[in-house]
Amino acid sequence: MIQVGDKIPQASVQQMIDGKPAEVHTQDFFKGKKVVLFSVPGAFTPTCSSAHLPGFVVLADKIKEKGVDAIVCMAVNDAFVMDAWGKVHNASELLMWGDGDASFAKALGLDVDTGAFGGTRSRRFAMIVDDGKVTLLNVEPPKTFESSKAETILAAL
Repeated sequence: MIQVGDKIPQASVQQMIDGKPAEVHTQDFFKGKKVVLFSVPGAFTPTCSSAHLPGFVVLADKIKEKGVDAIVCMAVNDAFVMDAWGKVHNASELLMWGDGDASFAKALGLDVDTGAFGGTRSRRFAMIVDDGKVTLLNVEPPKTFESSKAETILAAL
């Protein structure tokens, strides 16, 4: 599993740009930026939709006031689902990444097999990445939601 002090690994994710899925290369994206990246087990799932994503939507301006260049929400879903989920939650200040094949979650060592729930997914986590280097990593134990919520990350900034 990735640790504080490690560099973000190379992987590709997708994000909708001008109505089409576009590839984002992680090592390139994080260069020269301070980024809050959080991941959820799945778009449109209960805690993810009622608390995790909405918390970052509400606090986006305050997080960015702390010198954060981008807030990224990631899930092992396709870019179309992530885009639709972001629109439902008015997440225009966030980047919505689809890690469709879980390659980024696996590269981070934060993938989990959820069985019939959805197969391989990402664990729930939040991290702060400064110029490609992880400076904070909060990984939630199963069935918890505390250390990766927006309020916790804002307080750490």
